[in-house]
Amino acid sequence: MRWRTLSRVFRRPFTSAAAAASTMLTTHSQPLISQQHIDGNQLQKLALTLGRTTIGDHDITTRPPPDGTPLPPGHHLVYFTPSGTEASLGPDGTDLTFNAPAPYTRRMWAGGQMSWAAEPLLQLRTGDVVEEHTRLLSAVPKKSRSGAEMVLVEVEKQFRGPRGPCVLDRRSWIFRQQIDPKDDRAYTSSPGHLSRTPTVIADISQEDGSYLVRELTWSPVGLFRFSALTFNGHKIHYDEGWSQGVEGHPGIVVHGPLNLINILDYWRDIHGQGTLRRITYRALSPLYAGDTYRIKTTGVADRDGETVYDIVAEKSGTVCMRSRITAK
Repeated sequence: MRWRTLSRVFRRPFTSAAAAASTMLTTHSQPLISQQHIDGNQLQKLALTLGRTTIGDHDITTRPPPDGTPLPPGHHLVYFTPSGTEASLGPDGTDLTFNAPAPYTRRMWAGGQMSWAAEPLLQLRTGDVVEEHTRLLSAVPKKSRSGAEMVLVEVEKQFRGPRGPCVLDRRSWIFRQQIDPKDDRAYTSSPGHLSRTPTVIADISQEDGSYLVRELTWSPVGLFRFSALTFNGHKIHYDEGWSQGVEGHPGIVVHGPLNLINILDYWRDIHGQGTLRRITYRALSPLYAGDTYRIKTTGVADRDGETVYDIVAEKSGTVCMRSRITAK
């Protein structure tokens, strides 16, 4: 097993995104392997954070689900969390293992894809001891619409359970350059429209008889609980002063993985027919604590013996995350 702390590897800021990306590729030549017991307590706490009191047929209000309970799709995201000490984290609280070096330090979840084994026997279950094999797939210099340099990083995680490989998870992050606190992109006070009420998740019927729409409003408390579950110290998800003053957001940011889980849960609740095979997704616009947004189905089609579902998360007509789910 091999781990590196990038704060020690990258000792000086890089002047170009190309140089930063090239160094990442030469630094991460070996895969990382870790092992974890898939305990029911973690799954229980995620379900409660999502406002759910049951997992399958199990009431989890007072006790975790028993060993052998299948993990709902995407819920593996609260396992294999960072294992470093606080001293090994970046100034923004992020795990540095696959972060781009300075000055490309503003990290945002960009998208990815997941696929699941076709055989139900291979499904992840509580009580399993699972290996995670992680490797860097790419680090590519990019430019934003404004022409600013950034680095796009893609990582692949393969999860191998006691019965064989079960999940293949590819994730991408975009790393932008840090901003000057005096820049007009740095907010200095909380936007008045952001609510401080508890998290709300509700399904809404459509007059035209189409698929239900799920409406969500995440509170700072709900986002903090998800950060705790994923052992994610990224300050944009709980420290409003940092999110506004250092990273230029108007408020506390809703986690990309949380929205991905919300989309998968929506598919499971509203559609849920057949065996889930894969999802591709892309984060397009941030969402913030107090924002009210909707997850909805925009299309369903049969293709080559599989059913394809197009599902989006949108706020006031702006698509914030786009996904395509394939089931057989």
